[in-house]
Amino acid sequence: MKSYEVNFDGLVGPTHNYGGLSYGNVASQSNSQQSSNPKEAALQGLAKMKALMDMGFQQGVLAPQERPDVAALRRLGFSGTDAQLIERAAKEAMPLLVASCSASSMWVANAATVSPSADTADGRVHFTAANLNCKYHRSIEHPTTSRVLGAMFANQQHFAHHAALPAVAQFGDEGAANHTRFCREYGEAGVEFFVFGRSAFDNRFPAPQKYPARQTLEASQAVARLHGLRDQGVVYAQQNPNVIDQGVFHNDVIAVGNGEVLLYHEDAFLETDKMLAELQGKLAKVGGNFQSVCVPRSAVTVDDAVRSYLFNSQLLSRADGSMLLIVPQECQANERVWAYLQSLTSSGGLIREVKVFDLKQSMQNGGGPACLRLRVALNETELAAVNPGVIMTAPLYGSLTAWVEKHYRDRLSETDLADPQLLLECRTALDELTQILKLGAVYPFQIN
Repeated sequence: MKSYEVNFDGLVGPTHNYGGLSYGNVASQSNSQQSSNPKEAALQGLAKMKALMDMGFQQGVLAPQERPDVAALRRLGFSGTDAQLIERAAKEAMPLLVASCSASSMWVANAATVSPSADTADGRVHFTAANLNCKYHRSIEHPTTSRVLGAMFANQQHFAHHAALPAVAQFGDEGAANHTRFCREYGEAGVEFFVFGRSAFDNRFPAPQKYPARQTLEASQAVARLHGLRDQGVVYAQQNPNVIDQGVFHNDVIAVGNGEVLLYHEDAFLETDKMLAELQGKLAKVGGNFQSVCVPRSAVTVDDAVRSYLFNSQLLSRADGSMLLIVPQECQANERVWAYLQSLTSSGGLIREVKVFDLKQSMQNGGGPACLRLRVALNETELAAVNPGVIMTAPLYGSLTAWVEKHYRDRLSETDLADPQLLLECRTALDELTQILKLGAVYPFQIN
């Protein structure tokens, strides 16, 4: 039976704005308060989805969330009609209104952690929504994320869904941005690689001093238990706290893996040699041949990696066994990064080609190609059980492009967030989107 890695990309929401909400994310903070272009952002994301589909890759789409999140504002004591609530929040607590308008759910690498059926005890694909409790504006996402994933992967014979972990610091979970799976074939048993920034209960693990470590070891272990993973199929590794303090807020900003290959920066991890040996040994036990490609700091600095998002790329397997790297334009603009990529693809290794995409709107807010997609390994039967409305096709691309052109603004500033009309525009758009994607009622305004 054939198996596939399906990339479900996040559709950028109508309130895409540069709120500068993510402390520790250099791009997010440096572009704070600039005017954004939600329409351009969504169309750039859709263009990448369409291009990958045209290249023969399985591609899906994951819907954005309702914003502003008026229910979250009501929980914080704001009252009245929706319009009155937004007006009061704008006057009394603008940072809270900005947080409630965040379109950060577009970065669906943080939506959940996914384990394929070949790895799990019950032979189903398991999803655990990420609690994202390190940042308030992201911590409010997981209830809707769970409903959307449940509508996409509804067949309980093939899919199992878990609620987000307890929303406390000890179980900070940032989803697939800190999770990679290595395997010989997507339908075969593999090794799941969990990267954490700190331990909540064991002070033997060093912690960063400037920026927060968002993923805990304990959260990663809990997800592995929930998914029924075998000990011999799991490897835990600690991210280097020094690179977290340089703006590497997730592992997918400093490393990317796929199949049997890990591309990583020399400074990405602690105890790197031990980790690589464990990955190689465990993958070998299930028939795999683990290969690692280290990017030396002499060629690409950590600062280069953060500014270009070299590692926040998509590493994709092609039919001939070679690999394709999808990178943002910022990699091409960085002389050292681009020189390294040219040497990498000409070296005769598995990574043979680099394709560049314009994702400027997402990049300026701190998310690249890898942030925009959630990887789900599925066999043919499981793929057939996915809600067909979310699988990208040429007609769906056309419908979504027309939907964006119809509903999205081409300029959004912080002051625009105080406009009650924006909420009405967002709800109208999302109500139509659920019909296009055949999701049913997944948003609070559709349910309450």
